[in-house]
Amino acid sequence: MLNISKENAQQRVDDIKAFENELQHLENESIVALTDEQKENINTYHKVLIRDLTDTFDVDSSKHKKQLSLGMKIASFLAALGLAFSIFLLFFQFWGDFETNTQIVILIATPLILLGITMKLSFVESTSYYAKIAGLLSFATFILNLVMLGQIFNITPSPNALLVWSIFALLLAYASDTRLLLGMAIISFSMYMSAKFATWGGAYWIGFGDKPENFLPIALLLFLVSFLPHKRFWGFGVIYRVFAMILFFLPVLILSNYGSISYLDIDKDTIEGIYQVLGFLVSALAIYVGIKKELSEVTTSGNIFFVIFLYTKFYDWFWEWMPKYVFFLIIGLSAVFILMILKRYRAKD
Repeated sequence: MLNISKENAQQRVDDIKAFENELQHLENESIVALTDEQKENINTYHKVLIRDLTDTFDVDSSKHKKQLSLGMKIASFLAALGLAFSIFLLFFQFWGDFETNTQIVILIATPLILLGITMKLSFVESTSYYAKIAGLLSFATFILNLVMLGQIFNITPSPNALLVWSIFALLLAYASDTRLLLGMAIISFSMYMSAKFATWGGAYWIGFGDKPENFLPIALLLFLVSFLPHKRFWGFGVIYRVFAMILFFLPVLILSNYGSISYLDIDKDTIEGIYQVLGFLVSALAIYVGIKKELSEVTTSGNIFFVIFLYTKFYDWFWEWMPKYVFFLIIGLSAVFILMILKRYRAKD
């Protein structure tokens, strides 16, 4: 029973609460009547199950606890952010007072000590809030470590630092079950791979963003990785999919309006037309797949970018010559039309 993910555990608790509420309504309407023994058996079973799920997965067994958990997540993020800035400013405040050897020892020791604290807390703390704070601090000091060591030894900047950051953040993310660190790992890895694609194309790595197409293969890779098993890591699959959608649709949106920066050696207007069609087709496909597979993040991303693609085309076609009240009337009517389609599709489901 406990061989499930935290997400499944939370859903089970939510189902129990929904069942209890619905059963109360059914009894009030005299539709069903359970004996006292049946009620006691159900309540005992649910209490034991919720207790086991709470002890194992630290799930929220009530709305009040969910609100508290949200507040704790915000507080832990602010704590990590404040402590990271404090360490950063502390380094620069007294950095010149240390000898070079002492600076090197501090730079190497700080992230390693915080990494050890993160690992220790991840094993002893069921909620992992403090482990997440330590993990974020370890990652922040690790970045500071590489930057400062590069300055001390006058090392030429390289995209390889991005890969090292990505690997370190990924390890910390899985060690402390922190989605924010996973996002940082994905961002660092995406920048590294884009920089490598840029160098393979003959450009200097620092201009990795000059060709948005560099991010398209990375988006496909992340989307595939999102379907690997992540039972112990709540929401990691969602993070992979969301970043995959962003890293795909943003380059396509840029290229649909600025075809001159594409790798394709064809007419600029043709390039923009290709990416406009691609944006519409893939965003519509994302909406369909998200609904069919019950992936709300895919459906939401598809909806957002479909509307963005649609409205940018309306702007290109109508803004310059059409009266503004007519322009916004078309936007409103198009939104109503989309609503009608989704409503009809929902009715058939």
